[in-house]
Amino acid sequence: MNQKIFLCSICNINSGTCNEDCKFCSQSVRYKADIERYKQKEMSLILKEAHNAYSNGALGFCLVTSDKGLNDKTLSFVCSIAEVLTKELPELRLIACNGTATIEQLLTLKSSGIKAYNHNLETSRDFYPKICTTHPWDERYETCQNVNSAGLVLISGGIFGLGESYEDRVSMLKSLESLKPTSVPINFYHHNEALELSPNPLSVDEALSLIKLTREMIPDAQRVMVAGGRELMFGDRESEIFSHGANSIVIGNYLTTSGKAMQRDLEMLKSLNLDIASSVK
Repeated sequence: MNQKIFLCSICNINSGTCNEDCKFCSQSVRYKADIERYKQKEMSLILKEAHNAYSNGALGFCLVTSDKGLNDKTLSFVCSIAEVLTKELPELRLIACNGTATIEQLLTLKSSGIKAYNHNLETSRDFYPKICTTHPWDERYETCQNVNSAGLVLISGGIFGLGESYEDRVSMLKSLESLKPTSVPINFYHHNEALELSPNPLSVDEALSLIKLTREMIPDAQRVMVAGGRELMFGDRESEIFSHGANSIVIGNYLTTSGKAMQRDLEMLKSLNLDIASSVK
């Protein structure tokens, strides 16, 4: 495992407009969660976030949209952003996270400067119908296969704490391992009172053991990233994620929830004598 810590930042370029019924997601219009909603973020704001992320050590910058998958309008929007960012910050690895996608759509993203695509399996194939009924798990898996076929870097992980069993967690990790992702983002369910799911039942020790399990079951992944829910899940014990197999984190805000100030994460890494990755393959 690479001991240098890879930093990534998320840019929510389209928020809260999704018609799917994923029970863990406050961006679904069905649940009327109290979040900021907009169709397209201003390019000036995206550029500002990108420069801020890069100046704080982030090598990955993920352009996220909230719909089920790519359509022509979203594809054009993401590509236009990627082309600008590629010229402005060529050292920044651009990641797209835009839901289900065909090989042709992914190749178009690749031609615009996108280097990697993030599409999570979320949970096991068997448990998935309990958290989403508007599209099948198999579509998610197929999109990940398409990412590999298109020659983009695959980023795929899931969420723990949705009410799934331990067997479901193992099943998801086995499915992820079969896809050979370069990076595995692990999220911990962050409850919103508007959502139907119960609050995350995991203890800190259980969550740390799941990071370790992810590393053990997907040993060829270059990165195990702890992403959404990190601060809420681990509190003052979050530094322990690195000794359990994580070597990547998201810095700054998430999609609809706030993270810590980037500088605080940098100070935490410095206190642990952990170096920040300065390049990526």
